[in-house]
Amino acid sequence: MFCNYSSIKIIPKTTETQRPQRHTEMITQKYIYEISYKIIGCAIEVHKHLGPGLLESVYEPCFIDEMRSNGLFVKSQIYVPVHYKGKDLGGSLKLDLLVNDLIIVEEKAVEQMIPLYEAQLLSYLKLTGKPKGLLINFNCENITEQLVSLVTEQFAKLPKN
Repeated sequence: MFCNYSSIKIIPKTTETQRPQRHTEMITQKYIYEISYKIIGCAIEVHKHLGPGLLESVYEPCFIDEMRSNGLFVKSQIYVPVHYKGKDLGGSLKLDLLVNDLIIVEEKAVEQMIPLYEAQLLSYLKLTGKPKGLLINFNCENITEQLVSLVTEQFAKLPKN
């Protein structure tokens, strides 16, 4: 049996640069809302398939895959240096997810959301200069009931449309 090599297609291995491209147009509040809506929809989809009660480490790869399948650019477990009075003293923080280089998503799989989680997200937004953050708890009956959405001054400065 002979193989016709002209009919073979070479499929390149997926790399970070081959994932969905980031938005290059003008960033607006409307665009950020649209991305947030997609992110929340992806979280709901994952929750619908897996249900509550699992570890965050189980939800995260499924959530990332769902977002990438929906055309979002996702970075996970990002270390960000913390600057104190303009100096980098070696400290860093770790973001769960950064979507389209605009929205920080902190995932939880906890029985009860506490104010510390919201304060943490707010600090992350302040230290990174990102305009919006979402805090999503997968260990609940309804994702949207425990969802926390925060915006910053940078968001307020963006054009609406």
